[in-house]
Amino acid sequence: MRSQAEYRVLDAGERALVVEFGSTVDPQINGKALALDAALSEARVPGVRETLPTYRSLMIHYDPLVVSRAELVARVAAIEAAHVAAPEPKARWLLPCCYDPAIAEDIGQIAEMTTLAIDRVVALHAGAAYRVYMYGFAPGYCYLGGLPDELAVSRRAAVRAPTPQNAVLIGGGLSLVATISMPTGWYVIGRTPERMYAARRSPPFLVDVGDELRFDPVDRATFETLDARALAGEDIARREALR
Repeated sequence: MRSQAEYRVLDAGERALVVEFGSTVDPQINGKALALDAALSEARVPGVRETLPTYRSLMIHYDPLVVSRAELVARVAAIEAAHVAAPEPKARWLLPCCYDPAIAEDIGQIAEMTTLAIDRVVALHAGAAYRVYMYGFAPGYCYLGGLPDELAVSRRAAVRAPTPQNAVLIGGGLSLVATISMPTGWYVIGRTPERMYAARRSPPFLVDVGDELRFDPVDRATFETLDARALAGEDIARREALR
């Protein structure tokens, strides 16, 4: 049985609650958030409009004219008392990524900061298994845990110029697959030709939170070919079903 001492409920305005399970990027903490998310979805609680999992919490948007705060808190407590297991990953994804310095514009700087050769930076980043913790910040921005400690550089002290579309980034001990071009404090370690977000898809996000993701190094020519296919609407990442 999970006691309320193991989580806390915070108000986010008058129409949302945040249920926090911890303060670190940790698979078990994230699993608790995903377990609550799955249980609320299955329960189809009247008045719950949307749930948004993060690394360590679940935001619950609700209609207070349909379900009161007290009722919703009680429902969360009942779910947590049942100690619902975290859902298992649905899939393992292999995402093409080009680490060519002409595309991965910060990889040389990353190598300098870590005192590693560029080939070693690529081997470490592409050799890791990542957990998809959350989407956030912008449509399709996919936040990953599991970055090797050797690549755990701090984020920039000042925001850099806009990154290219579909950049693969690192910073603050995490990795991220972006979608659109915008300024960032992260470092561009590579680029993927895949579109993590596409309105034509249903659902529009490529991978599910909780899934495993790995990067498959490709050269510049292969990147250009795959990018053209993705631009035409093809999903090019490889998916292995786990359940």
